[in-house]
Formats: sequence, C-alpha cells, structure tokens
Amino acid sequence: MNDDVSTLADWIADSPSTVFFGGAGVSTESGIPDFRGANGFYFQEREIPLETVLSIDFFSRHPEAYWQWFDEVYRPVEPNGAHRALASLEAAGRLDAVITQNIDGLHQRAGSRAVWELHGNWERLVCPGCGAVQPLGESLRSSTDPVPSCPSCGSHLRPDIVMYGEALDQGVIEAAVTAISRASVLIVAGTSLVVYPAAGLIDYFSGDHLVLMNATPTSADAHADMIIREPVAHTFDQVMADLF
Repeated sequence: MNDDVSTLADWIADSPSTVFFGGAGVSTESGIPDFRGANGFYFQEREIPLETVLSIDFFSRHPEAYWQWFDEVYRPVEPNGAHRALASLEAAGRLDAVITQNIDGLHQRAGSRAVWELHGNWERLVCPGCGAVQPLGESLRSSTDPVPSCPSCGSHLRPDIVMYGEALDQGVIEAAVTAISRASVLIVAGTSLVVYPAAGLIDYFSGDHLVLMNATPTSADAHADMIIREPVAHTFDQVMADLF
C-alpha cells in the first residue's frame, strides 16, 4: 500500500493533467451510504423499489411520497479527507477537474471549483415551471405542506438531480468527456462502474495512468495501472502526506 501511495503521489506530481472521477464510495466516510455496497441504499428493505422512487414518473405522480423518502435519507454531512484533498490538489494546480456521480455537493463544500456533477445536486431545488433555483435550506416546507412550492410561480419544486427516466445534462457530459480525454492521470474512485452512461466516460481516457480505488472489483480492473482497495479518504490522506 505504501509503495502504491508513493507511486501515485509521483504520478500526480509529474502529470500535466490529473482528473478525478468519483462515485458513492467517496462519500461513505462522511456517513452517506453508498448504493451497491453491503449496506447501500439498494439493499435496504423498502415497500417501493428505489428505482421507482427515484424516477421522474413517480415524482410527477406522487410528489408527497417522494419527499417523504427524501426526508428519510437526506442528512447534512461534512466533507471528508478525500474531498478536502482534492480541493487542495486543485488549489495547488495539480488537479484539473472533479467529475462526480454524487449529488451531495461535498466537493464544493470542501472548496473544489472545477466540479462536473453528472447527476445533479440535492442541495439545490429547481422549479419545473419557471426554472428558478434555490438552496434546499430555503425551501418553503411544513408539516401541513410537505411538498415545497416555488415562491415565484407556485409550481412544485424538485431537487436539482437527474432522476430515472431523464437524460443527463449534455453540457456536463461534454465537459467531463473533454476533461477525461485530455488527462494524463485519471483516478476513478468509489464507483462500481455499472451505472451508464456515467460509467462509460472512462472509455474516453487514453492517458498514461489509470488508477482505480474501489473496495470491490470493477469491469475496468483489467485496464488499470494501479488498483487500491483501501478507503478513499484514507488513501488520499497518505497521498497528500507524500506530496506535501
């Protein structure tokens, strides 16, 4: 492990362009369950399947039930060592972009600026009627009105996330593809690489070193130059100690 950390630190130090691509496993050390791990959202017993709850069709027909689920799973948490390390690498000019499948907004809270959110951000609410966007904490909700409404037009607000049945933002996809295709080092962390189209983005990488950090094997393992099974935040703590 120590040899891998030292090698990775050297690769980052020598790289003209490093990009980070992350999934749910990046935020587990902040207390947010991942999706397909042993204790993930997909393995929690529930009356309605998660894929159904997180679909645009379900939200449109049952907004109250959707927001009930949201209240059960949403929790304000703090960035962990991985988020902070990536923000520090960007500030030091050693990381070009963060591409994330996560919707928790923790990269921005840690200080990262070049963040491409493939699936949106649940800390923002957007109005389907007039397009207004506001922070989640400012939503107008109460026990008698569990579905937040837009203060401008009265439409039901929704989290600014990509639900099942919706397409990813094409501008975000194009920016992510550009960053990955230009990268010399691509670090892929905390993702099982089974959710498409996001998982297919790594196919655009043709740089020098592909690094995978995930607790379990992925379909990309055979193409990786380095595989690390340790927790992501723990690994980055060691990388930062080597770099700085």
